[in-house]
Amino acid sequence: MPVDARVLLLSLGALMCTLCISFHRIEEGHMGVYYRGGALLKTLSNPGFHLMIPFITTFRSIQITMQTDEVKNVPCGTSGGVMIYFDRIEVVNVLARESVYEIVKNYTADYDKTLIFNKVHHELNQFCSRHNLQEVYIDLFDQIDENLKTTLQRDLTVLAPGLYVQAVRVTKPKIPETIRRDYEAMEAEKTKLLISVQRQKVVEKDAETERKKAVIEAEKNAQVARIQHEQRISEQETLKKMSLIEDEMYLSKQKALADADHYAKEREAAGNKLLLTKEYLELRRYQALSANNKVYFGKDIPSMFYDSCNPLPAKEVLGAATKQTSGAR
Repeated sequence: MPVDARVLLLSLGALMCTLCISFHRIEEGHMGVYYRGGALLKTLSNPGFHLMIPFITTFRSIQITMQTDEVKNVPCGTSGGVMIYFDRIEVVNVLARESVYEIVKNYTADYDKTLIFNKVHHELNQFCSRHNLQEVYIDLFDQIDENLKTTLQRDLTVLAPGLYVQAVRVTKPKIPETIRRDYEAMEAEKTKLLISVQRQKVVEKDAETERKKAVIEAEKNAQVARIQHEQRISEQETLKKMSLIEDEMYLSKQKALADADHYAKEREAAGNKLLLTKEYLELRRYQALSANNKVYFGKDIPSMFYDSCNPLPAKEVLGAATKQTSGAR
């Protein structure tokens, strides 16, 4: 092969290698920052393919979407001198696009080591040094997440504006085995106590339920008795009213009968007053006398005259009749 051809091939190969080295890609959710001679350039690149000067310019991809930094095996000494270890602490954070250049310039592309990892170590040690094992492991453990997030965000607002902490998750710390067994025993006793308390509450609740049922039943019976009593009173009042009405009807009827009888007697008296004249009375007297006279025919008067009301001898009867006749005359 001629020398010129070999030189041309070598030149093409070098050019291809240079292009390959200078050609790079930025993933979605990231931004590219560039260094030239160790100095950070103000040029930033968006996701996609880009070119740079090989061997002189280098780049770093900076994530600007939400990411989770894991800080592992953080030692922490309590105020009582017990050394414990937090196995894993997760810090969810996000870097604003417009703050990429300033944060990388001030804290390098590995800004999270300075601003998050080191700060987590520092804040956890500060927290543990102010509290004893009971508080760190049991009493205040549920507050560590929120306290750590608040402290980190307060410092980041001053040191690195644009870097935001979304959440912090802290796992249960590892404590010495002997202390852990004591805590387990204590928790077992607490659990028994809680079970006993809950059982007592259940018994009390059942008793309260029974008491309420008894009260409800008594109230129901009282209401039924009151309703029945009111019904009886209503029935008696109705009977009383009916009796009064019947009495009034009876009195009205008797009064009407009495008025009618009085009226009849008044009319009868008035009629008698008109009827019983002197001439009519004289006529009635003669009629009565004539009705009492008896006439006997024959030559002899019977020796015995029998009257069912007053049996007398015939002579006495005759004498009485003669007297009556004489008086009539």
